[in-house]
Amino acid sequence: MANGIIIIPTYNEIENIERIIRNIFSQRRKFHVVVVDDNSPDGTATRVRTLQAEFHDSLFLLERKGKQGLGTAYIHGFKWALQKDYEFIFEMDADFSHNPNDLIRLYNACKRDEADVAIGSRYITGVNVVNWPMNRVLMSWLASRYVRFVTGMDIEDTTAGYVCYKREVLEAIDLDKIQFVGYAFQIEMKFKAYLLKYKIVEVPVIFTDRTRGTSKMSGAIISEAVFGVIKMKLKSLFNRIKV
Repeated sequence: MANGIIIIPTYNEIENIERIIRNIFSQRRKFHVVVVDDNSPDGTATRVRTLQAEFHDSLFLLERKGKQGLGTAYIHGFKWALQKDYEFIFEMDADFSHNPNDLIRLYNACKRDEADVAIGSRYITGVNVVNWPMNRVLMSWLASRYVRFVTGMDIEDTTAGYVCYKREVLEAIDLDKIQFVGYAFQIEMKFKAYLLKYKIVEVPVIFTDRTRGTSKMSGAIISEAVFGVIKMKLKSLFNRIKV
């Protein structure tokens, strides 16, 4: 029985999903994988079901009725994982922007170095991003600086989506109170762990933009992050934020 589970949310990731699953299962440490698919019309879930015949004891599939947002997909996966005995619960993208070879480093940060939350950080040792246009790199870096300034969190990569949580962190956060559904979800989760005084560390990783499939980024997602952070911080100042 593996003590770590990787949650991978998917929507139209048929070009990536088999490769990422096989790569994870080829790592030296044994991890389980649960794919949370939002009814991808390209057949992503069907491909996962095919792979389950090969990895029947370590690959799981949660299917939802439609595209409901990144945050709700992760929360769905968190709740499922907390019903099992997993000690370490990971967030990871399907598109290889997060290198599976870094899983063990995030795991060790929590298991050996006693971190409660380990973030795969693009910015802790400079700017480690590959294949992004300069305007997107700058936007992402400035967004993290903005969140750091508003919230007071001592985290360089506040919007990172490659994360390992100890079980107790997710048990302490009221997942039903998470408000954001886009990439601001990543900020909110870190902020609530920060308010609960959990130990958060950043592990340097190299982020590589997808080479297959289509990005899910949109203007609405960016707007949610920009304005949602201010609202979230103001609520915390008046002890109105629900952790």
